[in-house]
Amino acid sequence: MIWWPTHTPTLSHGLITLRPLVESDITNIFSSCQDPLIPRFTRVPRDYTLAHAEFFVREKVPHSFAQKTELAFAIDYGNGGDEVFAGVISFHSVNLADHGAELGYWINASMRSKGVGASAARQLTGFGFESMGFERIEARVDVENEHSKRLLLSVGYTLEGILRKVSCRADGPQVDMALYSIIRSDWQGI
Repeated sequence: MIWWPTHTPTLSHGLITLRPLVESDITNIFSSCQDPLIPRFTRVPRDYTLAHAEFFVREKVPHSFAQKTELAFAIDYGNGGDEVFAGVISFHSVNLADHGAELGYWINASMRSKGVGASAARQLTGFGFESMGFERIEARVDVENEHSKRLLLSVGYTLEGILRKVSCRADGPQVDMALYSIIRSDWQGI
């Protein structure tokens, strides 16, 4: 059975904190999503506006949480009062009956290549297995997103295969996605 929290918890390990999204994250999310790599490799719209960020924080995240379909976090990097907003990570496409979810994330351009994404993914994956009770966690990655593919492998995910023409980019073309997964019995912990 899956345990669903009554509120989004705060999870910390080392310099990475996963915390509930709050109103003050709206401008950071908006600014971060102006980076063309984020809409290229995620479902974030290319013409991301402040209204998109407001909707995400104020409506989508609370509604998805209440429906038990997504558990989203802000990623902060640093400690001792020097924390910097580094991105967003979530379990989405949650399937409570099958004890599984999909991991999704994007990292602010200034925080890439610092291990932030891998640390956040490792931390949330551990929470999914150890606290929530998931048996399987998946991640779908655009086949051209080499950084994200390496990140998932470094956390312990396994490439299962390529899903051909499974996703439509915002700019139109249908693209292949690499399917990664990790199951509870393969989890090594943080």
